[in-house]
Amino acid sequence: MSKEAIEKLVYTVQDKCRVCYTCVRECPATAIKIINGQADIIQERCIGCGNCVIVCRQGAKSFHNSTSAVLSLLNNSDNVIACVAPAFPAEFEEFTNYKNFVGAVKKLGFAKVTEVSFGADLVADKYAGLVDQKDGKKYISSDCPAIVSYVEHYYPQLVDNLVPYSSPMDSMSKAVRDLYGNDAKVVFIGPCIAKKTETDEVDVSITFKELRELFTDNNIGTDSEAIDFDPPHSAKGAIFPITRGLLNTMGKNDDFGLSKIQVADGSVNFKDALAEFDAGNLNVDYLELLCCEGCISGPGMTSKATRFKKRSLLTEYVAEKFNKTDFDLWEKEKKNYVNMDFSRSFHPISDLDFNDNEEDILKILKSMGKTKELDMLDCGACGYETCREHAVAILNGYAEEEMCLPNTIEKLHSFIGELNTTNENLVNAKDALKQSEKLAHMGQLSAGIAHELNNPLGVITMYSNILIEEAEEDSPIREDLQLIVEQAERCKRIVGGLLNFARKNQVILTPVDIDQLCRRSLQSVIVPANVKCEIVSNVTNPTVNIDREQMMQVFTNLEKNSFEAMPLGGKLLITIDDSKNACEVEINIKDSGTGISNNNLKKIFTPFFTTKGISKGTGLGLPLIYGIIKMHKGRISVTSNDDATKGITGTEFKIILNRNPDSIKIKV
Repeated sequence: MSKEAIEKLVYTVQDKCRVCYTCVRECPATAIKIINGQADIIQERCIGCGNCVIVCRQGAKSFHNSTSAVLSLLNNSDNVIACVAPAFPAEFEEFTNYKNFVGAVKKLGFAKVTEVSFGADLVADKYAGLVDQKDGKKYISSDCPAIVSYVEHYYPQLVDNLVPYSSPMDSMSKAVRDLYGNDAKVVFIGPCIAKKTETDEVDVSITFKELRELFTDNNIGTDSEAIDFDPPHSAKGAIFPITRGLLNTMGKNDDFGLSKIQVADGSVNFKDALAEFDAGNLNVDYLELLCCEGCISGPGMTSKATRFKKRSLLTEYVAEKFNKTDFDLWEKEKKNYVNMDFSRSFHPISDLDFNDNEEDILKILKSMGKTKELDMLDCGACGYETCREHAVAILNGYAEEEMCLPNTIEKLHSFIGELNTTNENLVNAKDALKQSEKLAHMGQLSAGIAHELNNPLGVITMYSNILIEEAEEDSPIREDLQLIVEQAERCKRIVGGLLNFARKNQVILTPVDIDQLCRRSLQSVIVPANVKCEIVSNVTNPTVNIDREQMMQVFTNLEKNSFEAMPLGGKLLITIDDSKNACEVEINIKDSGTGISNNNLKKIFTPFFTTKGISKGTGLGLPLIYGIIKMHKGRISVTSNDDATKGITGTEFKIILNRNPDSIKIKV
């Protein structure tokens, strides 16, 4: 079947692909590209080796099915010849007698069933003559279509080194048509996918897997009639499917020191051998290469037996065959084709557009966090052997940056960190919103209470003072009246605090030296003799746009609270810093007092909440401070420890002010 007849030889079953990069790692031709998280085949780079089909455990890689084409031939022609590859004993183990297998194939409707191994016998003689001639030219075997395709694609300079003879399959198809007529339709049956596009000499090529499908669909089993292969019959070519099989068919060996022949099989070994051959490092005359580890390990096989078990099955068949082979007849049959043209030519494939610009590669590596040698882990998790190969693949559109597992994990950790920070900010914002709503409701309530109480309190105070003036100096009632006046004044102060808390103060922003303001605030309060005060300023620019009077109220209230929390003395430390953010100034007011319990810490900004004794606090100071800071579009937080067993007790208020609050948009 011609190459043009098959649009996609190997393809991806999209809904099965799990993007494990195994196919990328195992593809010798780097013909896998990752696009939108799917591993797809780059058809123009694919050599048809089928290695991706073998290694994909999800069954996401498949190949063109030709069973319908075979059935079409069988239905439309009486002269369809089956050419069976010699690896069949390693696949169809259930046929204890190979003749039953031949009968099963013929039962499908084939006129003749022949052995491709006779083609191996024919081409082996050609190979042997080429290797024996001493013309100084070095040759690479051309019997494996995947190897030929790889050389044509990736080593075009070595195309002339390929043995210029047909493969066993191609040779057998010519022999069959010579024997059974040019009108014969040839169907190759074997373990190889690449055979489907190797030559136009074969009408259709199917794998052993597809043959099994035909057996199943037609209810053909091992009880088929025992029929021998049709001529021409093979001999030595039957061992062709195993490593060194062609050499043995040629009567050659690669024993160390006895010949200039070297053998390499498998997707890794053949690439290494080709690279060494191209570099001139191999002192050989002939290099035999197989893409698989012998044809018995081909991608068109379904048998799960080990490589050694398959080899054993094949050698048993070969031994049985040799015992029954008429070698004189075999030699005679070979002579019938001695003058047949088995020549073949190869051509470089130069349509591969490949970009390896060094500057672009370095940019891609940098985008993946690989800027120095230590960053080049070459872990292979992406499917490529090195980080550089991965970058080149990205540059050519075959891969994606997300394939780099270490870089992706690092980005994931960074994202999780950012997400945690965002969540923390969101929680703080929600708490701030709840607090603001609470303060707003309390403010409305406070305004109503203050308005209703202010006038009665004024009357009580006025008449109490009148009664005091009218009372005799030594009258017992005078002391009672003075107590009424004191308590009424206290109520007025509470009402005044309510009004201050409730009213929406206007913030008048002016440039203020925050360093001087903090020092001035300490001078405005009475500092207990047993308390040591210290101010540490690390600001490079002390100017902040704030409302001086309101901020003075904030600092003095916090300082007074700290003094009251240190009845036995202690230290008050005020630090001013702008090193973290040039647009902000951070003020920390820290004392070594008794601390605040965790239960109370969540309530300190709630109106009327206080831990002070009766008549010593209204519970409006900290809510008022909170409101002022928020009106300045700043932030206030508190940490505290009241348990001496956990460390030094004390409380620290952190205030962060924006240098220019008008330029800040409040985000909730």
